Amino acid sequence: MTRLLLLLAVLVAGVWWLRVLRPGWYWLAVAGPWAAVKVSSRYASVMDACGLTVDPSRVRLAWARLARRPVPPPRVPRLVGLRLTRTGLVLRIRLRPGQDAFDFSSAADRMRHAFGMQQVTSREVRAGLVEVRMTGYDVLRRVRMPRLDPGPGLRLPMALCEDGSPWWRDYRQVPHALNLGATQSGKSVYQRRLITLLAPRPDVALVGIDCKQGVELSPLARRFSALVDNADDALALLEALISRMEETYRLIRREQRISADTPDAEITADIWGLPDPVRPTAVVVVIDEVAELSLFSTKEEEKRRDAIVTALVRLAQLGRAAGIYLEICGQRFGADLGKGITMLRAQLGGRVIHRLNDEGSAKMALGDMAPDAVLSTVQISADRPGTAVALNARGGWSLVRTPHTSLRDAVTTCNAHAHLAPRLPELERFRPTTGGVSLIKSGPRPVSPAA
Repeated sequence: MTRLLLLLAVLVAGVWWLRVLRPGWYWLAVAGPWAAVKVSSRYASVMDACGLTVDPSRVRLAWARLARRPVPPPRVPRLVGLRLTRTGLVLRIRLRPGQDAFDFSSAADRMRHAFGMQQVTSREVRAGLVEVRMTGYDVLRRVRMPRLDPGPGLRLPMALCEDGSPWWRDYRQVPHALNLGATQSGKSVYQRRLITLLAPRPDVALVGIDCKQGVELSPLARRFSALVDNADDALALLEALISRMEETYRLIRREQRISADTPDAEITADIWGLPDPVRPTAVVVVIDEVAELSLFSTKEEEKRRDAIVTALVRLAQLGRAAGIYLEICGQRFGADLGKGITMLRAQLGGRVIHRLNDEGSAKMALGDMAPDAVLSTVQISADRPGTAVALNARGGWSLVRTPHTSLRDAVTTCNAHAHLAPRLPELERFRPTTGGVSLIKSGPRPVSPAA
């Protein structure tokens, strides 16, 4: 009897350890199979309670009247697949005539309560087939990124979605992005992870503009090919990037050589179709506190501000094919920053919005692409830094959380890959020194009028 009690105590302790410290293992071993049985047994009643059934067809009603049988019940959409995953369950449901995927999206919260799951999302796989993903536990409480192969191109696993799938930052698909967040919202952690993932890539040059006197980016300066810490140098750097962009376009034009016998695979309009020996290095421009570039108090500063915004808009409109990508970060982003900001926003297809203090910035960032996500940004809890609303490749949005990357981890990674920082002739005078300070020490330079 004593040995049986001891064995039972060990079993209970093991289950508790799995649930608290290894929720993924607990889900696969205990909670997941039980949830699969519960969903299978309650599927029809839950579909009926959530309003996801359809009335019987006229043929069935007529046959019931002729045979003097009871009226047939509503028809339930057919469950064609149920799969257990590391974070939850995946259901494949065949729709009945008259149903559409929006019915399941609008009933997602009702299904979450009915099945007792953490999160429920749905998407249309093809006409007549819907995939419902159910998350069994809070995967964002302790973010554990799965081992992933980024594959070719500039594709980075940046965060974890609330349904347990990774959220990717794909520069080839979405070249420019806006990263907003209030103080202590996790915006800087997202920025550090981005730089940490780009640092080991020899085919990428990092360029930084940090108007907080370089306190955010200067510790990582060894991996940067160019770094400036004030608005005057930022304008000079952006003008140098525009010159590089124009030279890259001339190179692409020379290498096209389009003729009747040129294979289709060798015709290109961007750097990624060029041969490796002549392909320019891709450039990722990280701008910290974009609002500092838009503020002015004198006429001269206003001219400088207009020139900076114009240069940013030009890079955002034309930089993709030249391999120049913008990652714009800030605490505040609104039309009150001046003319040109709305035009710049239109080019920033990627949006990662952390907790914000004002609804105006949320509307500016998401109102044009995901208006239903605006309220979610101001409801993010302050005790979960790194949580954000991110637009996905399918045109919707997801709640994601970035795994914690400390400043020490980011510095160590950048220092270990400092030898991979490309030397770009156009930006050589902006290359940071060992201390992470801009190489140019001159005073304020004359500003050119806005284009």
